[in-house]
Amino acid sequence: MPAALAVGQLPLLLVALAAGAGPYTWAAVLLVTAVADTVVAFRCAGGAVRVVALVGAYGAGGWAALAAGWFSWVAVDLSGAARATALLALLAGLALAAARRLADASRATAHALLGGLLLVASAGTVPHAFLPSGWPVPVHLALGVALLAAVRVPLTGPVLRGLLGASAVVQALALLWVVPVVAVAVLGPVSWVGGVWSGAPADARTAVAAGGLWPPHAWTAPVVLLSVAAVLALAVRDAAWRPRALTAALCLTWAALLTLPAVLQLPFLAALSVQFLVTAAPLLTARTRLPGLVLAQVAAVLLVCSALATRTATLTVLAALALLFAAGCRSVNRRVCAAPAALVYAAALVVASGAAVGWPPAHTALPLLSVPAVAALLAARLGAASRATVPVEAAGAAAGLLAVGLAAPDPASLSLVLGLCGVIAAGTAARAGRRFVGVPATGLFVLAVWVRLAAWGVAAPEAYTLPVSVPALLVGAVRRRRDPLLSSWTAYGPGLAFTLVPSLATAWAEPYATRPLLLGAAALLVTLLGARHRLRAPLVFGGAVLALVALHELGPYLAQLAGVLPRWVPPALAGALLLAVGATYERRIRDVRRVREVLGRMS
Repeated sequence: MPAALAVGQLPLLLVALAAGAGPYTWAAVLLVTAVADTVVAFRCAGGAVRVVALVGAYGAGGWAALAAGWFSWVAVDLSGAARATALLALLAGLALAAARRLADASRATAHALLGGLLLVASAGTVPHAFLPSGWPVPVHLALGVALLAAVRVPLTGPVLRGLLGASAVVQALALLWVVPVVAVAVLGPVSWVGGVWSGAPADARTAVAAGGLWPPHAWTAPVVLLSVAAVLALAVRDAAWRPRALTAALCLTWAALLTLPAVLQLPFLAALSVQFLVTAAPLLTARTRLPGLVLAQVAAVLLVCSALATRTATLTVLAALALLFAAGCRSVNRRVCAAPAALVYAAALVVASGAAVGWPPAHTALPLLSVPAVAALLAARLGAASRATVPVEAAGAAAGLLAVGLAAPDPASLSLVLGLCGVIAAGTAARAGRRFVGVPATGLFVLAVWVRLAAWGVAAPEAYTLPVSVPALLVGAVRRRRDPLLSSWTAYGPGLAFTLVPSLATAWAEPYATRPLLLGAAALLVTLLGARHRLRAPLVFGGAVLALVALHELGPYLAQLAGVLPRWVPPALAGALLLAVGATYERRIRDVRRVREVLGRMS
């Protein structure tokens, strides 16, 4: 029986070969053979006969489907289109009939999906042959959407899932067709970053089509995007999938509206207006959450890129976006995204305004500090419990860093900017939970003083170190009063080292005696204070610096004395010293231990 069935595949093919049949006849012969094999496969319970029938059905049916698809693609007249339509319709009927008879759910779904695709191809053959180029995509999309009517037909679950899957595949292919148009419309405005204020383009299409690159049949993009968005919003009713479908519909509608100005070749200002509405709609709509906020942010960035064409458009768009996102802060759910965005666009507006009026960057830095000031006040108003507090503070810090960078070429302006940033940071540190900001606030004040001193041409290191050491020593004294057990190294060590070490290095490299004398006096005073109050850090620091200063001052005299004395005197003195130390070794050990005990009792 298997051999008989295998030989039974040949008679119709041989007849067609002997008769010199054309391609349509060959496709019909393959279709009839596939139908016969399908009937045999369903009538046989199993075994080798069923395997041979299945191989023949899939083989002949596959070749027939490929041939019918090719006929549909190349059809240019009614006759060819009608024959291709008939072949595809018969193949679709065969696949759907097989899907209804199959017991395995996955195989039945696959056959129903194939049947649905063949049915769409069959119905779209005639429009493909006679409609102008570009129309077949919307037509096939409409036919794919029409497959959704199968939900109202009493079909088995696998067949219904297959038809719905075929509809989804058709819609996905239609979306894939419009990807180039969406990519050009979305990514095209970025090209204006390299041509800031170079002049307004002729229309919206010129604004996005860099180098004149514009896909053909672009008018289908908004149609396809809006159609699929409508299907997702209206057809998906399942509670688990509906939120995802609505999100996808929102994204597709957003993409369609972004491509619409370029497709319609609207004027440049009209295109900017449409992009602003696309930004505002998802931001201010009451039901949108994170997806709408993300789309609003992306649309805002693209709007700013497009507005870089002219000075007026840039300033207007930045001001409008700052106000828009400020208005979006009224909703608690959007505040975490809208508040920092409003600050960012406000900072960009200040910078663009300064560039528009021809200010130097250092002069623009001063009004730019209003943004971190507003951010600090807004963060204080929001409180630590709000999720928007940290993003607002981060936006303000970024604006402050930008102001510092703009003021860097002018030392006088940089000193003022650093001082004002320190004031803002100190105000932030006054809030509960933000005490750690006091450290960078102090650093900003110190940097402001250093930059001002450098601008004045001050070269003495004490002018830079004393403004840090004195407050540090005062803070250490306050901490010691509150906590008497606090180590003097922790309280006074950083303040003493910050001034004594640079001054000592300068004194050793300086040929004059004024600085070493003053440094020695200061070190002696620190040593006496450390001994008086039994503080280890001042005693050790002051004594070490005093000894090194004395060595530096006595060094030239010792060198002269060593040059006058005979050569045998230094070795003799060294030997005598070794003898004295060796003779009094135990006493010196006791002295060292006594000194260590005294230092150990100090705090």
